[in-house]
Amino acid sequence: MTDKCSQGGRLALLCTIILLFSSQTAMAQTPTLAECAAIQSDNERLACYDRISSARPAAPEEPTAPSGLEIIAPSEPVAAVSIPAPSLIDTAWGFAPDAPKFILATYRPNYLLFARYTDSANDEPFSPLFEAAGSDQDLDSVEAVFQISFKTRLWTTDDRQWGAWIAYTQQSHWQVYNDDISRPFRETNYMPEILVSYRPDLAFGGFHWRLLNLGFVHQSNGRSDILSRSWNRLYAEVGIERGNFALLAKPWYRIPESSRDDDNPDIEDYYGYGELTAIYKAGDHSLALMGRGNIKEGKGAAQFTWMSPPLLGPLRAYVKGFTGYGESMIDYNWKQSTIGAGFALNDTL
Repeated sequence: MTDKCSQGGRLALLCTIILLFSSQTAMAQTPTLAECAAIQSDNERLACYDRISSARPAAPEEPTAPSGLEIIAPSEPVAAVSIPAPSLIDTAWGFAPDAPKFILATYRPNYLLFARYTDSANDEPFSPLFEAAGSDQDLDSVEAVFQISFKTRLWTTDDRQWGAWIAYTQQSHWQVYNDDISRPFRETNYMPEILVSYRPDLAFGGFHWRLLNLGFVHQSNGRSDILSRSWNRLYAEVGIERGNFALLAKPWYRIPESSRDDDNPDIEDYYGYGELTAIYKAGDHSLALMGRGNIKEGKGAAQFTWMSPPLLGPLRAYVKGFTGYGESMIDYNWKQSTIGAGFALNDTL
């Protein structure tokens, strides 16, 4: 038949019509998936699917890359995942379940103020017990101040929700620029502590209560009379946070001493019964504001600090401003305003 169709003329036209009709008939006879699925016999149903497959156009071949090159198919866009910032309190107190059980870490800020200026140097820090003792010390209004502070966890539960700690802080005021009186350390305060920490993990109003400390602290300047200053306190510390903001409230109770042993019987008039500290992290900058006092007596103090982003390793620029009573224990009843600048290793949180 094919040879005859190739001879041309009317026979060729008839062949063309027959081929077109056959093609249309074949297309019309191609079953659908639903029709194939309705066939009961497994062999016939499989043959039906084969007819559908053979009737479909072949998929275009994927492009091939020249030798030495690789074609990478474009991937679908991946939605950005927002990772919450780590908790300031959890990080500072090792509350994460995978945190080490035994920790040696910084506690209060460790810093060195190369220069701290005061508007009122305390040349005669002997009152109220010895008003007439001593003479003017001729102190400089500019001195250096440094503080070292660390804490270590001695015990914790497996979930790190409870912990027992000891801590130590030492602050020194150094008349390093005062050659006339042989550059002495004007005052050094020592503050050992023992405390228990707990993570309540409660949320309210967008804030998270993540810290409850109960502790005992001894603070003194380690000197003998006339210049001895010391007191012992029991305290609680509550810490809440929201994002980059944390608030620490610390009320305390002074353990009474006999009048014979009390170096500073009126210290609560100036330090009050607790302090409140607010901390805000603006990027890598850190701002902190502390306030304490005795409302009844109208005495107290405020302190503002700023830390820059890290400049060299953990080292940061540090500025500290203070106004009121009790920047050091020898000055507990002395009012002054100070400003200092230097470097710090760590923040409170």
